[in-house]
Amino acid sequence: MNVKIITPKGDILVRLYDETPLHRDNFIKLVKEGYYNGTLFHRVIKDFMIQGGDPDSKGAPAEKMLGTGGPGYTIDAEILPTLCHKRGALAAARQGDEVNPERKSSGSQFYIVWGQVFKPGQIDQLSKQLQMQQMQQIFNALAAQHKAEIMQFRRERNRQALQDLQDRLATEAEKQVKVAGGGLTDEQKNLYTTLGGTPHLDGQYTVFGEVISGLEVVDSIQQTATKRGDRPIEDIKIEMVLEE
Repeated sequence: MNVKIITPKGDILVRLYDETPLHRDNFIKLVKEGYYNGTLFHRVIKDFMIQGGDPDSKGAPAEKMLGTGGPGYTIDAEILPTLCHKRGALAAARQGDEVNPERKSSGSQFYIVWGQVFKPGQIDQLSKQLQMQQMQQIFNALAAQHKAEIMQFRRERNRQALQDLQDRLATEAEKQVKVAGGGLTDEQKNLYTTLGGTPHLDGQYTVFGEVISGLEVVDSIQQTATKRGDRPIEDIKIEMVLEE
């Protein structure tokens, strides 16, 4: 299913991925309801992304801070290693890990990636960093599962047992990352060094679609002058319609 995003700067046509059905179906539902009509691209950061979908942005006065509105629910994460933050990717905004460890998506807010084009050496280094981050996340999850055991060893001041457990969990985390194919694939590295994007967001947010026409409109919007809160000085209103 495709959705046309109509803006004063031109139209953006996005394709919704079937691999992320929760996000696809929710987006279609909101478009059918006219939920997005009259909202703004309320947050724009040059060489990064453009964000919209806040219902509070409808008719918002110039001084109003935006970015916290939504339909009153979140969507379970559908973060897939095969879907990356290439230029033109459509992804779901969300609250940070500290209050949202499950990385559930906003019920309505979304962003379209612009990012930058990377040099091969840069992307190789980023891939290694992402792999280390994935390993740390898995290790932390495993440690949480062994919390009672860890606390017992600490009470007993059993440093050797703590070290042995840490070593086992680190080995298991490394194994899981290898099985999952941690870091960036060769295809993703090629995308980031040719088309561009924001690879540091991979594995952190749900990507659920991509721009199939109108990327030049995204480019125009991401270059828009902004004020406090990254809100464009000149409102960029949105209308959306479904296209088969």
